[in-house]
Amino acid sequence: MFDMMPPEQETTITTTVTSNIPVTNRPENSLVYAEPPGSTSSEVKSSLDNGIPLPQQPTAARFSNFLQQSLKQITLRFEDVCYSITLQSKQNGGCSSSQEPKLTRNILNGVTGIVRPGELMAMLGPSGSGKTTLLTALAGRLAGKVSGTITYDGQPFSSSMKRKIGFVPQDDVFYPRLTVLETLTYAAFLRLPKTLTSQEKLEQVEMIIVELGLTRCRNNAVGSGAALFRGISGGERKRVSIGQEMLVNPSLLLLDEPTSGLDSTTAQRIVSMLRGLARGGRTVVTTIHQPSSRLYRMFDKVVVLSDGYPFYSGQAGRVMEYLGSIGYVPAFNFMNPADFLLDLANGIVADAKQDDHNGFDHHEDQASIKQSLVSSYKKNLYPALKEEVQRNNGDPSVYRSRTPRSPENQWTTSWWEQFKVLLKRGLQERRHESYSGLRIFQVLSVSILSGLLWWNSDPSHIQDQVGLLFFFAIFWGFFPLFNAVFAFPLERPMLKKERSSGMYHLSSYYVARTVGDLPMELILPTIFVTITYWMGGLKPSLVTFSLTLLIILFNVLVSQGIGLALGAILMDVKQATTLASVTMLVFLLAGGYYIQQMPAFIAWLKYISFSHYCYKLLVGVQYSVNEVYECGLGLHCRVMDFHALKYLGLNNLWGDVAALTVMLIGCRIVAYVALRMGQPH
Repeated sequence: MFDMMPPEQETTITTTVTSNIPVTNRPENSLVYAEPPGSTSSEVKSSLDNGIPLPQQPTAARFSNFLQQSLKQITLRFEDVCYSITLQSKQNGGCSSSQEPKLTRNILNGVTGIVRPGELMAMLGPSGSGKTTLLTALAGRLAGKVSGTITYDGQPFSSSMKRKIGFVPQDDVFYPRLTVLETLTYAAFLRLPKTLTSQEKLEQVEMIIVELGLTRCRNNAVGSGAALFRGISGGERKRVSIGQEMLVNPSLLLLDEPTSGLDSTTAQRIVSMLRGLARGGRTVVTTIHQPSSRLYRMFDKVVVLSDGYPFYSGQAGRVMEYLGSIGYVPAFNFMNPADFLLDLANGIVADAKQDDHNGFDHHEDQASIKQSLVSSYKKNLYPALKEEVQRNNGDPSVYRSRTPRSPENQWTTSWWEQFKVLLKRGLQERRHESYSGLRIFQVLSVSILSGLLWWNSDPSHIQDQVGLLFFFAIFWGFFPLFNAVFAFPLERPMLKKERSSGMYHLSSYYVARTVGDLPMELILPTIFVTITYWMGGLKPSLVTFSLTLLIILFNVLVSQGIGLALGAILMDVKQATTLASVTMLVFLLAGGYYIQQMPAFIAWLKYISFSHYCYKLLVGVQYSVNEVYECGLGLHCRVMDFHALKYLGLNNLWGDVAALTVMLIGCRIVAYVALRMGQPH
């Protein structure tokens, strides 16, 4: 297995594509290289294509059938790729003149290259040179307009091509509470085609776990840097990221700095594994920050960037020969080529024999060195490279004009299947949060305390009982709203990652997310109302209690919808919580308890306050129209004449129900639309 090889070995165990060659056990120290398959690629079939279960055979052979062979080989070509961003200029008072030209910054400038199946390409360059931007552009995930030509076997990027591309970002994004096995299993059920049975998908997961050396930590929580617990190690977490993409057996695998933050031995294992995956007929492209000489020898091709400009693109083994031919030679032998390339990318030639150590501290000399390298590239390498890229590439315009909906453009799983998997995953991930002892203690303590404060309140004390009802409306307006505000902002990185991979419909995620919150959102208020209602001495009627509980649950759903909408619109926890606080304060003041006679110019606030409608409904079901109370010694007064209730307007309770229903539906639609506008399609 690639991951478990000693770091000093460069063994890559592969198997040839043709089915007439038996798989044999080879010595561990033997070097086995498979030439990138050509015409024989049509013979390679997988159960992912036709849904036929894999034949029962030894485990090692089944690994070879899956991980060593690519379903469809892709040659990646990119020519003259350019990308720029518009900088926002700061003007006095925050206003800018429309006549002033907008400042732009070039991130990529004419990058060209070609990667064929079976090759591992590395992109080198200092921080800020454009490596990640270029990789993101090649994955079809870069926002904005990218000029130049990027083709995959002569075809432009499309939704069907997206599902043949695996993209591993630099930051590992996971649900920290899920184990390695659970993380890969849910990814398999979302990404593998519906033609496979559940058992076959689970077998696929097991093959990935063993092949990537994750058996030891399969039942450990993944964890994350932001989690309160660490989880698995950084190298293991990176392999889980790769495993998620390898589940679908991608033809093109793109990785953003997979070795960052790892020790040299773990980095060696990761790159050795990537090289083995490439030898199986895949096209593998990775950015890497500062590889050791051992890692550099594993690369087939390199692209070196300096301030967005390429100064080398070609075979990794010929870079030193090329640099020597244009006058850049290291001062001593056996220097790591990667270190020398990064020095040149920064304009530093202190180790070059012809430099005489005079240009080290001068920015002008550094700029001239970079310009010299880029000019030499355009003169010596670019013409032949461009000819190679354009050879057999076809006309991209032909493919752009054809947009039929082929079966490959369809989702790999149905909406209902996506909903079930996402719902189960959400419940499993958030069970620690939803059913946390702290949250339950919070609700129970408040319910018991409020029950003791209103203990067996006298029915003649209308003001006290009305205050308890208003407390119901406010508490179960604040509590669900602030819980819901955090939902989408905290899951934004995961949602962006999975949506970019085309794993599921946004609607299936949204419905599963909201439905998954319902059990705890409805159980806690039920417990609260059950305790406080009877302790507080409210009307001892089962019908009235049931109606009160239904109104509170309805209020919880409306409050949750508002919180989801605020979180989806702002997608920032601090901003969303601030706006939620202001919103709830307004609803609290306009709820109808603190003030009954509001000025006409601001009286409209109560009509947008869901707390106002909830409060009216609670009072309306608690007291009947002709109900009386003892308002003095031997005197009885109508409850509806009480000054706190007279101005509420309790003669149209069904209108209040309709208003809450509109808020419930409207806020959830707004939340979905905001989520749709802010996410990649």
